Amino acid sequence: MSAQFDLAEIKRRMQGAIQALKHELGGLRTGRASAALLEPVTVEAYGQSMPINQVATISVPESRALAVQVWDKGMVGAVDRAIRDANLGLSPTVEGQILRIRIPELNEQRRKELVKLAHKYSEESRVAVRHVRRDGMDVLKKLAKDKAIGEDEEKRHESEVQKATDAAIVEIDGVLAAKEKEIMQV
Repeated sequence: MSAQFDLAEIKRRMQGAIQALKHELGGLRTGRASAALLEPVTVEAYGQSMPINQVATISVPESRALAVQVWDKGMVGAVDRAIRDANLGLSPTVEGQILRIRIPELNEQRRKELVKLAHKYSEESRVAVRHVRRDGMDVLKKLAKDKAIGEDEEKRHESEVQKATDAAIVEIDGVLAAKEKEIMQV
């Protein structure tokens, strides 16, 4: 089976890196409430560990608050414990089957730490995109070496891969800038 060049596949893999970055950044706490904040929380339920969204509905009733509607009355304590133990700096207030969570203001030092973390995530994403570019270029070099494509075709495809890489990096920088602005907003 000879190697094949597939620009659409390369772009898809680059988009995968960007989606992963958006997911990572979604979990970073800003001063604003977001249901994604509780995504990393796992609850000990029915003898196993499961994501919080499998035992409760998370909603955002206002910009600085979350509401967690627990489906099973017997699980309220476990969900409360899981949120407190998740190390997110959140303290739920239990009201029947609903847990209300106020999102505290972030101090300047915490904001700067979050921005650093956002930069780290985006750098990892850029590296992933560059790996995809390298894989694409390697396939092209091999095809050219095996005389499966001509030199002109190789150059044209290389420039397409580079354009896709540049576009992905620009998109990553845009996602980072938006998140940074969101974190620093008081």
